Amino acid sequence: MTRNALYLLAIVFGAIAFASPQADAKDLPLTAFYGKFSGGGIAQNADSEYFAMTTRDFDVVIKPASGGVRINWTSVIRGGGDPLKPKVRRRMSSKVLRPTETPNVFHGTDSGNPLEGKELCWARIDGNTLTVFLMTVSKEGVYELQQYDRTLSGTGMTLLFRSWRDGDRLRSVSGRLVKTAN
Repeated sequence: MTRNALYLLAIVFGAIAFASPQADAKDLPLTAFYGKFSGGGIAQNADSEYFAMTTRDFDVVIKPASGGVRINWTSVIRGGGDPLKPKVRRRMSSKVLRPTETPNVFHGTDSGNPLEGKELCWARIDGNTLTVFLMTVSKEGVYELQQYDRTLSGTGMTLLFRSWRDGDRLRSVSGRLVKTAN
């Protein structure tokens, strides 16, 4: 893939996010997502049919931050190794998002140009779902896109994470979290 084609791909993904229509009356305000949420879920990939799925524990904290919102999330991954004593890995991430001129569309403050080795981050609210997108492009021009859908329901939220590399689905994780603090 040529450099120009990769640049065009990044622009297309960005345009899709920023071209959302005006906010619907049914879209929740960003403040509705504030709080601490904890729970768990299951991860699957293309080989899950033949190999064991992995379980995950989640913590998500969404709070106001410098004109926008900060989302901190932690995943504890249990899988592989001895089934009675699986390997445990912890992954933590944090993003600050600020509103754009388009209602319910947000820009990651540390976003950069994926073609220069930087991660592109943006988010949007659609109804009761806050979706965060992360996009990277390797030196070889291979793109990877991650999508985190956090949907409020009842006393918590559902999480649906999906990732793709050059259009092929790598992994999906689904789970349920309960709001444990404001």
